Amino acid sequence: MEDNTEPLTGGNIKFTRSASHAYDELKSFRSYLRWMCLDQSNKWSICLSWFIFILFTLVVPVISHFVLACATCDSNHSRPYDRVVQLSLSSFATLSFVCLSKFVRKYGLRRFLFFDKLCDESETVRKGYTKQLNRSLKILSIFVVPCFIAECAYKIWWYASGASQIPFLGNIILSDTVACIMELCSWLYRTTVIFLVCVLFHLLCHLQILRLQDFAQVFQVDSDVESVLSEHLRIRRHLRIISHRYRAFVLCALILVTGSQFASLLITTKSGATVDIYRAGELALCSITLVTGILIILRSATKITHKAQAVTCLASKWHICATLDSFYATDGETPTTPLTIRPTIDAGSEDDDADDEEDELDNTKWIPAYAHSTISFQKRQALVTYFENNRAGITVYGFTLDRSTLHSIFGVELALVLWLLGKTVGIS
Repeated sequence: MEDNTEPLTGGNIKFTRSASHAYDELKSFRSYLRWMCLDQSNKWSICLSWFIFILFTLVVPVISHFVLACATCDSNHSRPYDRVVQLSLSSFATLSFVCLSKFVRKYGLRRFLFFDKLCDESETVRKGYTKQLNRSLKILSIFVVPCFIAECAYKIWWYASGASQIPFLGNIILSDTVACIMELCSWLYRTTVIFLVCVLFHLLCHLQILRLQDFAQVFQVDSDVESVLSEHLRIRRHLRIISHRYRAFVLCALILVTGSQFASLLITTKSGATVDIYRAGELALCSITLVTGILIILRSATKITHKAQAVTCLASKWHICATLDSFYATDGETPTTPLTIRPTIDAGSEDDDADDEEDELDNTKWIPAYAHSTISFQKRQALVTYFENNRAGITVYGFTLDRSTLHSIFGVELALVLWLLGKTVGIS
């Protein structure tokens, strides 16, 4: 997907091959993109990709809503909420497709997924990231397949029970079969594009988590301040790159999902609205799909931000352990608890539960201090001060996506929901 003249770089050959190599670690992922008609490596594939997008995201939903709508159907076959469903799915799918096309066309698949930078990482990070890439398609299927099965059950029942009676192909059965297949393909295409972009964001965040876990090891070995600072600056730069690329998508996705949910709430709580599984089943499935997609993004961003900010706590603990070790060494006293080893924990159910809840980067165990005498107190203090004033994380136009931001978003959403319910059903 990138220029064939891209030179090879030094380091591990497995992760520094040319981007156009047919058998590299992205082979299965590229095959999946071609199968979904999302490959845009040449002019022909670009035309095909946009044609499939327009067909399944715009044309089929419009025809389904305006042509195949059953105005004379009974109450179980009427689709009063179809407009909100089609607009919501098509809007989010359009946003996802445009962003994905821009990313791949501008950066290339290897560069966009940071595979061109893996030669500078440790073997643990490379293997972990490649394993996560191979798991990404499985994660994608976990979200897409259940929604598609539920949609298949609804559409097959809707057409098989005789809701549509428009023989546009001359035969009612053949016409209904073709219409059902086209609607199912449209639903599958849109949900797959939506979840694909969300899973790719999750994949990029997972890479940074692996790097932070690897970075945390520098506080347990003989490291100098310059190398620690240089590595942290590199991680912060990559987090800024991810934030810059995804900030418009995250903001627009949050607005679209919020607007869709409020529209769904408004039409289902208005006077005379009838809500049951036959009429509102697709609406509920659409809401689950959109909310799940935005939750994948917010959870991934919050997790990486939490991990990045935990480095400050780890550096502070490293500083105090080294200071105490230096103090005991200078004073000539023997510490009651040696700082050069980790204290053992008695086996017990409470301690085991506590270990499960601890963060991988910052836990309650001592940090070995056998090599900290080579770093002065002033350098350690300066490094801790730097971490305190340069917290890394995923940001959206300057707003850090952490737990506090999520709490604020939830508070605003809840207030708007209660206000809307107060205006419709009288909740005060």
